[in-house]
Amino acid sequence: MHKNRRRLCSHSLRTHIWLYFILYVVIVFVLLWVFQIVFLEKFYDRMKIADIRNVAEQMISNYGKEEYEELYDQLAYENDLCIEVMDRYYRSLYSRDLMGGSCLLHGYRNDVYAMIHQIQQSENGVIFGEIEASGQANMDMLVYGAVVGSLEEPKGYILLNTPLVPVGSTVSIIKRQLIIISVLLVLVGLVLSIYLSGRLARPIADITRSAERLARGDYSVRFDGGNYRELQQLAGTLTYAGQEISRVDTLQRDLIANVSHDLRTPLTMLKAYAEMIRDLSGDNPKKREEHLGVIIEETDRLALMVNDILDLSKLESGGLALNPSAFHITEKLSEIVERYRGLSVKTGYQFDFQPDAERTVFCDAGKIEQVICNLINNAMNYTGADKQVYITQTNLPDGVKISVRDTGEGIEEEKLKLIFDKYYRSANHKREVVGTGLGLSIVKAILKLHNYSYGVDSTIGAGSTFWFIIHLDSAADPQKTTKTEE
Repeated sequence: MHKNRRRLCSHSLRTHIWLYFILYVVIVFVLLWVFQIVFLEKFYDRMKIADIRNVAEQMISNYGKEEYEELYDQLAYENDLCIEVMDRYYRSLYSRDLMGGSCLLHGYRNDVYAMIHQIQQSENGVIFGEIEASGQANMDMLVYGAVVGSLEEPKGYILLNTPLVPVGSTVSIIKRQLIIISVLLVLVGLVLSIYLSGRLARPIADITRSAERLARGDYSVRFDGGNYRELQQLAGTLTYAGQEISRVDTLQRDLIANVSHDLRTPLTMLKAYAEMIRDLSGDNPKKREEHLGVIIEETDRLALMVNDILDLSKLESGGLALNPSAFHITEKLSEIVERYRGLSVKTGYQFDFQPDAERTVFCDAGKIEQVICNLINNAMNYTGADKQVYITQTNLPDGVKISVRDTGEGIEEEKLKLIFDKYYRSANHKREVVGTGLGLSIVKAILKLHNYSYGVDSTIGAGSTFWFIIHLDSAADPQKTTKTEE
């Protein structure tokens, strides 16, 4: 069913491209026929009238000037004109006959004086018109007359006569040519439209087939956009999307495996110690209390893991609002470090705090404390055999940078971008001394909600430093774009 639908869609696209191309060819042909056949004669008449008017204006502007006759001769030959120029007393000043006996000014009709009379009777001193073929004239004529000066005080008169070449035979020739050209162009258009429609639709069909493979779980598929830039961009985007889906799918499976492992261990212990209380230590108060203590600790661990998962879900979905307030960051750091130093005797960890001058910041104190604690927990899980954890406050011109450094094995550079991913576990991972394994994901979500910069610097064999910056000009606006440096 999917294959049939795919073929139908591809065929439909090719058909539409073909139809649009043919429609374009038809429109071009219609325009050619309309303008070359139907309106050719009207265009010709208008052009001749415009030309003769332009000639008359040039002659009037040069009337009476020296060597005007050379200009008049040039205009007569270039425009196929008969010209008669007379002064105010009807004396001929210039005459040029290029039509012989057919000229209306110098031939059998000799309409010079009749045209001058019409000029004198006109409103603006200009006459023009088309005269149909008659007598010795075997073609239509276009005549034009104009007064030089004004009707009240004329300096002279300019009379022009030019033939209107019959365009009927020309139209017939053009029509035959257009028929031949139209047939050839239709054939060429059909071939080109079929070729181009197939060429355009083929890469889209290929992308569709690759997308169906991706939908079936084949994440190794690569999309080919052909030779078109837009399709290449689409293919590149889909290929990248497939790679990201593959990565997320792999990491999600790893998450399920890791969470299942972390849940299975405390559940196994809960069941084992409950059975021991039932079968062995129920009547022994000391053993019973010891076994109940283990059950309580493992229950707390499960509860902490579930709470972390719920908190992370709320943070990423925007369901957990921030409650910003002003507080002293150095004092807050000191309180947190002192609490962890209470574990030193029991666990052997050493916490080194390097404060800067006191700064007042404005953010969600509880969430920022959770970020700091999660970073310290992460450092405890991955620090070296010396069990040293370093906490540093560095005051910047526009904020406060807080860093937590461990002395562990470090993180490879290509994996630094993944370290905050909720599905990712470092290859150097060991069972957490503190926390649930979701700490860095919660750190990322909280800092993004605050619009704070954050990141990690690491050197193989020397440890890692996780840091974030509390911006002094930020009001914890969750609508701002997060600037991260992962």
